Amino acid sequence: MNNEKSIVEMCRGGVLERIDMEMAKVLQNINDWNTDAKKARTVTVKVTLRPSPDREKVSVSYEVTSKLAPATELQTSLSLGTDSKTGEFYAVENTPNLPGQMNMDGGEQEPPQVLKVKFC
Repeated sequence: MNNEKSIVEMCRGGVLERIDMEMAKVLQNINDWNTDAKKARTVTVKVTLRPSPDREKVSVSYEVTSKLAPATELQTSLSLGTDSKTGEFYAVENTPNLPGQMNMDGGEQEPPQVLKVKFC
């Protein structure tokens, strides 16, 4: 009978479970279109061994962590202006579609939102 086990099978399989959990996070992060596909992700397993003073026992702890790719940066551009009637300063987000143009769903493209800017 062979009762040898791998070091990652210790803690009644808890180490493998933690590795699986972190791998799931990494794979979900890779599948997220809001992250950079080229960025590397990592799963790290840290094993710490602390021997007793008499060296007859060893306390073993495991730490399993992952490093994910951050969400990609979002960018836009604004057109700035002043309302000729009220004198209020405003900003309008530049959108790729023209207001009134038909969108892919057959509806009419809405005009961009005007951002009110108040100076302190």
